[in-house]
This record gives sequence, C-alpha cells and structure tokens, in this order.
Amino acid sequence: MLRLALALLLLAPLSAYADECDGLAQQIAAATGGKVGRRSGPSIDIKVPGSIKIDLTCRAEPIVQASSGDPTPSAAFFQDLSIASQLLVGESPATVQAILGKAYQASLAERRKSFIQQNGWSASCYTDSAGSIRTLCSVGRIPRG
Repeated sequence: MLRLALALLLLAPLSAYADECDGLAQQIAAATGGKVGRRSGPSIDIKVPGSIKIDLTCRAEPIVQASSGDPTPSAAFFQDLSIASQLLVGESPATVQAILGKAYQASLAERRKSFIQQNGWSASCYTDSAGSIRTLCSVGRIPRG
C-alpha cells in the first residue's frame, strides 16, 4: 500500500506536465487549423493541412518543430510554425517568421544547421536537398540555468 502511494505521488507531477503539454498541443492545433495527432513519449504530432508536419515536444521547455519534404518549404510552412511558436515564446508570428527566414537562409548558404538566439528563445533550421525531410525548423525557449 505504501509503495502504491509513493508511486502515485511521484507520477502526479508527470501527469500534470503531460496535461499542460496536451493543452498546449490543443492550442497550437486550434491556432493553425490542425488536429492533435498521436503522442509518443514527450512528443505530440499536430496534423495541419498540406504536407507540413508539426511536432510539439515537452521537456524542460517545450519545443515546436515543423518538417517538410518539399524541395522548398511553402509560405504556409513558416506561417504555421510561427503561429505555433507564438504560443511558446510569446513573440508575434511576424517576429518569429523573420527569424525563421534568416535561419533557413543561413542553413541553405552554410549547408549546416543554423541556430539563432533571440530574447530568451531560439530558432533553428536544417536543410537537406537529398533527404526525405528537406527542411526541419524548430523554435523554443532557451532553458534557464
């Protein structure tokens, strides 16, 4: 009986954290016109119209990422990721989209992952002209510490 009580006590914060992540996924889905999909550990798929895949990962600080298999990501790719990111970092979608655009262009030019820090949050993009995922960009708060 004591073991069960201790186990439930230890799991309570994890379930509250999962509930927060689920709630955030619902907000992102509503803001982007998508639907919450499958959850796998700390990650939740969010299905949005088109070929864009959005994923929310909740750890110390939530991170939202979008991937595209298109040779060049559409404007909707950056718009949807920027809208989703607003809920995480508190910046306007226009501000996030401008930083994502810079990270994407730097990744293309430098042929490596580009990482830009901005006011306590970061944006990164990775491009691969030959892979099945041609563009992967993410936004999240920089963990304190």
